[in-house]
Amino acid sequence: MEQQVIRIDSVKDYNSRLGVDTLHPLVSIVDFDKLPEIQSYRLYMGVYAIFLKNVKCGNMIYGNSYYDYEDGTLVFISPGQLYGVDSNGLKAKPSGMALIFHPDLLAGTALNKGIKSYSFFSYEVKEALHMSKKERKMVEDCFKKIAFEMSQNIDKHSKTLIVSNIELLLNYSMRFYDRQFITRSNVNKDILVRFENLLNDYFQSGKSGDLGLPTVTWCAEQLCLSSNYFGDLIKKETGTTALEYIQNKLIDEAKVKIFDSSKSLNDVATELGFKYQQHFTRLFKQKTGSTPNEFRSLNLN
Repeated sequence: MEQQVIRIDSVKDYNSRLGVDTLHPLVSIVDFDKLPEIQSYRLYMGVYAIFLKNVKCGNMIYGNSYYDYEDGTLVFISPGQLYGVDSNGLKAKPSGMALIFHPDLLAGTALNKGIKSYSFFSYEVKEALHMSKKERKMVEDCFKKIAFEMSQNIDKHSKTLIVSNIELLLNYSMRFYDRQFITRSNVNKDILVRFENLLNDYFQSGKSGDLGLPTVTWCAEQLCLSSNYFGDLIKKETGTTALEYIQNKLIDEAKVKIFDSSKSLNDVATELGFKYQQHFTRLFKQKTGSTPNEFRSLNLN
């Protein structure tokens, strides 16, 4: 049986689903602790949503270490994403808060363009942000300031102050995610090892010749991560982007294959996954400063 998906195209749509009053047409703060039991559905979100979930699981284990960062969890949803589950008619008591805002709220503000830089809006729920008590307090303060502005009569300052506090919340979240990448360093290093092994297998098993060049998206899927979270993790751990990491690995493989004089450079390019030799030549020169032909000549003479 196909699960029901409900479209949420406006702040009012979301509020109406929960039986909450709409104080502002473009933004809402929902306190789930004040709501009765509700039935959950899969939602197609046409709005931005930041959920502060009250999740209590004790200390979290990363690798062999324990970290006390479980005083709430933040989940970020952007327009166009599916969120939630179909509870099959069962009701449950949610706990936490939500900030819902329509893209139109950002029109004419610096955040309208800048919001694309907050990559955690494309993370999966399992890649959520887990907070300490101090971090949670700062997030709650941002929620309270937004709620305060919504409770006032709308004036020429309302939008600026609301958007400023949303931006402040996002910037704090960026900082907290940086902290989370550090506290999860053991897990991240394990992912990095798996990434390296994945690339080794890809090139050595001949998959590159059959499937083409490995992409960041494909690698992320193999490691069961979202592309953005995977890319941010690799950048934090290595200082290079995931694409640069793949390209550097590819060039290392290319250098080994170029030493085999029985292979033409076109053969090498094809084995590595390039459709056209000139694309291989361009990338190789960009990364090494010499063409594949020049590299072969220098190292075989």
